[in-house]
Amino acid sequence: MDAFAAALGKGATLRRPAVMDAFRMGLIFGLTEAATPIIGWIIGAAAAAWVGKVDHWIAFIMLGLIGARMIYGAATGRPDAPRPERHSFAALFLTALATSLDAMVVGVTLAFMNVDIVTAATAIGLMTFAMATIGTLAGRWIGPFLGRSAEIVGGLCLIGVGGKILFDHTIGV
Repeated sequence: MDAFAAALGKGATLRRPAVMDAFRMGLIFGLTEAATPIIGWIIGAAAAAWVGKVDHWIAFIMLGLIGARMIYGAATGRPDAPRPERHSFAALFLTALATSLDAMVVGVTLAFMNVDIVTAATAIGLMTFAMATIGTLAGRWIGPFLGRSAEIVGGLCLIGVGGKILFDHTIGV
């Protein structure tokens, strides 16, 4: 759901993203989300306590900075400037990474449970691919409705996702 919300915000800021752009975003989010539990599984118990203590802070800071940058860009940009055709790979990867850091801790847990990590990561990646693709396409219709403020809403969504991750790992525990 974090990937869905982030993709929704990213999709809303684009100038009518095509289906291939939605698949691209879904692929980046899905592969990143599938890779992080495998990385966590490999890390195993040695770093589990450390990863679990900081993953939510890293996600919060990364999503907060990306969201703030989007809001700043919308507030300081020319109102008649066209919306971008697509986001850079780096921008999408950083957003995907920030929303999937908690999956690394899940991977550590899966290692202790003797779960087949390839099957689990494939399921996680496919679901994330679907949700991010749907989120991007939903943003396609929300973006024109909101106009230039879509970038502000997208930035607020990313900050909100980061805040939710932080809340769930600190106060919500």
